[in-house]
Amino acid sequence: MSIKSGDRVSCSYAGSELEGFFITERDGKAVIKLDSGYNVGIDAGLMKKLETQAPKPPVPVKIEQDESLPPLSIVSTGGTIASKIDYRTGAVTSQFEADDIMRAIPGLAGIGRFSAKVPATILSENMTPAIWKELASTVYSEIRNGARGVIVTHGTDTMAYSAAALSFMIDTPVPIVFVGSQRSADRPSSDNVMNGLCSAAAAVSDLGEVSVVMHATTSDDYCAIHRGTRVRKMHTSRRDAFASIGTDILGTVDYPSLDVKLSGFAARRRDAEPSLDDRLDEKVGIMYFYPGMSPAVVESFKGYSGLVIMGTGLGHTSSECIPAVRSLVRDGTQVVMTSQCLNGRVCDRVYDTGRDLLNAGVIEGGDLLPEAAMVKLMWVLGNESDPGKAAELMQTDLRGELGRCTPHGL
Repeated sequence: MSIKSGDRVSCSYAGSELEGFFITERDGKAVIKLDSGYNVGIDAGLMKKLETQAPKPPVPVKIEQDESLPPLSIVSTGGTIASKIDYRTGAVTSQFEADDIMRAIPGLAGIGRFSAKVPATILSENMTPAIWKELASTVYSEIRNGARGVIVTHGTDTMAYSAAALSFMIDTPVPIVFVGSQRSADRPSSDNVMNGLCSAAAAVSDLGEVSVVMHATTSDDYCAIHRGTRVRKMHTSRRDAFASIGTDILGTVDYPSLDVKLSGFAARRRDAEPSLDDRLDEKVGIMYFYPGMSPAVVESFKGYSGLVIMGTGLGHTSSECIPAVRSLVRDGTQVVMTSQCLNGRVCDRVYDTGRDLLNAGVIEGGDLLPEAAMVKLMWVLGNESDPGKAAELMQTDLRGELGRCTPHGL
C-alpha cells in the first residue's frame, strides 16, 4: 500500500509505538511528524498506514478587540514565529498572515488593539534591501496612522540586519520591536508565545527606538530587549540565541507578569512625528578576511560603492591584499574596516599593517558590528555622495551603533 505525504501512519521507534503524519521519504528513510510536534526519521519499512486524509485545519476563531487598549500594529514578514502546520504534509511552513498570530497567542488581545500588515511572507534568508525598504515604509505608515507601537515578526537568521536597517531608515518616537522564535508553535518547547507577549509589552512601554525582543535565558522567565544596531544571533537553535554585543541590553520584560524595566540609556517614547529616509545604495558588500586569501577576492568587489571588511584582531588584512584595497578606494569604493572579534574596537594605528590600510584609504569602523556596518554603509551612501562626508558619517554614532569606548571586560 502506497503512503503519501499527509497520510496518518504508525511506526515503531525505540521500542515504542508512535503515530503521526508522513512528510517525506529519501534513501529508504521516512520523516514523520509525531503527535508530540517533533519530527522523527525511521526506516520507511517500519511505517504502517492508518488514514489517507490529514485532518482539516481548525476554523479560525474570531478575534475580539478591546477598543480601550492602545493601538498597536503587527507587521509580518514570516519566519518561524509566523509558521504553522501544513495539514497536507505534516510539515511546518511559513505561511501565516498577521491576524493568525493573534489567534496563536491569545494573550495579545489583552495588551493592545491590533491592526495587521503583511509586506512579505518569506524565510529570513530571502530578505533583501528592497524588502527592507518596503518594510520600513509599512512600519512608518502604521506609526503615522496612529500605532503606538509596532511589532515586526521576522525570521531569526537575518533579524539583526533588518533591525539595523530600520534603525537607520526610521526616526521613530515609539517602539519598533522585532520578534521571532527559534522553535515553531507545534513544538512543546516553542518560544513563540512568550516572545510574542513580551514583544507586545515592550511595544506599549516607554521605549522609543528599534529593538529586538527574545528569550534572555533557556527558561521561560524573561526576555531581553536589545538595541537594533547592537544585537547578534549567537546560537543556531537555543531559545536564548540573541545577545547585545559590546553594550548592555536596553531592558527586560519579565514573564509571565510582562513587567518592562528599561535601562537608563534606552531611548524613550516621545511626542514627535516619525521620519522616513529609506534611500539605500545596494551595491555594498561584506567580506571575511582569512589567512592566505587571494587579493583577487578583494578585487572582485570592483565597481561596488562600498565594502565592509571583517578583518583580524584590531582590523587587519594581509599585506598582499593592501594594494587591491588601495585600488578599490582609488576607483571610488568606500572601504570600512571592522573586526572578526565579537568585542573590542578597530584601531589600525597600532601595527604597520593597520597604518598601511589607513594610508590606502580604509575607514576605521570602531566597534561597529559587521552586519550593522554593512547596513549603515548602504544607508550612508544612499544619502551622501561626498566621500569625505560619508566617511565622517560612518564614524559618527547615529543610532547607538557606535560606542565611545569599549566597556571594561567586554
